[in-house]
Amino acid sequence: MINFHAVFQVWRRNFLVWRKLALPSLLGNVVDPVMALMAFGLGLGSMLPNVGGMPYLNYLAVGAVCISAMNAPTFEALYSAFSRMHTQKTWQVIMNTPVRLREVVLGECSWAASKGLISTGAMLLIVALLGIGDVQFWILSWLVLILACLMFAGFGLCINARAPSYDFFMFYFTLVVTPMTFLSGAFFPREQLPEWLMRVADYMPLSVVVDALRGIYARDFSMLPALLAQMAVYATVGIGLAIFLTERRFKRKGA
Repeated sequence: MINFHAVFQVWRRNFLVWRKLALPSLLGNVVDPVMALMAFGLGLGSMLPNVGGMPYLNYLAVGAVCISAMNAPTFEALYSAFSRMHTQKTWQVIMNTPVRLREVVLGECSWAASKGLISTGAMLLIVALLGIGDVQFWILSWLVLILACLMFAGFGLCINARAPSYDFFMFYFTLVVTPMTFLSGAFFPREQLPEWLMRVADYMPLSVVVDALRGIYARDFSMLPALLAQMAVYATVGIGLAIFLTERRFKRKGA
């Protein structure tokens, strides 16, 4: 059985630490996608026709929200969690109390997802201020974003469990995060890719998030239940694997 009170206490501990540096942390997660939105959406978008049946700024704005939902929990689940686990030994201190390792991992995952939702919520607010979307889009988007942040937090903690040092994370960003960013359809329709590459990109986790959010924006809900179910499976597998790999790491190394 999982002690959810212990999970919450791990979450709360991370939140209280983050709260002291909330503003610079939030700006760091939001500035990059906003700059991309301004540069490509307003600059390049003014020279492009409609993309996917909408102005390119609107098309890119939805993609930028999805990228923010990937980047923020990923960074938290990698660099910050690794620091607490390996460098600062915070996890070992917590486990000297009646808290098990799997509850620490679940607390870290829920916190990484929460931090992702905070950053993505700020990005969604900027999109709303630009007049993109409507109330229905802003509300229903949270169904997708909650699952997306949990999913990428779980994936990040899987990599965290295997990492010998901070340098290891560059492999994940180079081989996984960057390809997903550019092939998911966030910047341009995947139909422009070669067919074999498009088929591969269709199964990328970020592609599922992009398709779900674009469907909500276009008021096309036909595929939404299937896409949400796919994200739920990805999130469950990712979190479960993160617990398994982390417990195996601690049995072998102690950290």
